[in-house]
Amino acid sequence: MKIVKKAAIILLIVLIGMQFYRPEKNEADLETYVSTFEAETKPSEDLKMLLKSACYDCHSANTRYPWYNKIAPVSYWLHDHIEEGREHLDFSSWESYSDKKKDHKLEELIEEVGEGEMPLNSYTWTHQDARLTKDQKKLLMDWAKETRSNYQLAEQQD
Repeated sequence: MKIVKKAAIILLIVLIGMQFYRPEKNEADLETYVSTFEAETKPSEDLKMLLKSACYDCHSANTRYPWYNKIAPVSYWLHDHIEEGREHLDFSSWESYSDKKKDHKLEELIEEVGEGEMPLNSYTWTHQDARLTKDQKKLLMDWAKETRSNYQLAEQQD
């Protein structure tokens, strides 16, 4: 019993200590964090709002953090989740992608949204506005398909 009690005390001390050392937040200039992406791909206003509510938190340089992000170890889990999302697709780094990579990223977007893999269930549990209806999924995928064709044309011309 003494071992369990000591382990619990150590765990409590670690958890308290974690509250003072939080991961860096993913926050950028709100006016420009996706400006290149939106200028180049030209989503409609409805689509911009959809991307903002369902995609940008994990796939851009700016995240709207929930209140519970202030509590470790949740803050560490969210940080890792966002970093992984940005590794796969980062709308804020769009200008650094080649046309071929942009085409591929949009292809993946179509696939992930079409299969219901994106946005993640763990995200939509706490972000009701990120739950995509059938019509919203279709709007997003149709736009991505149309936008892909622009990059495919650019690739052919190179």
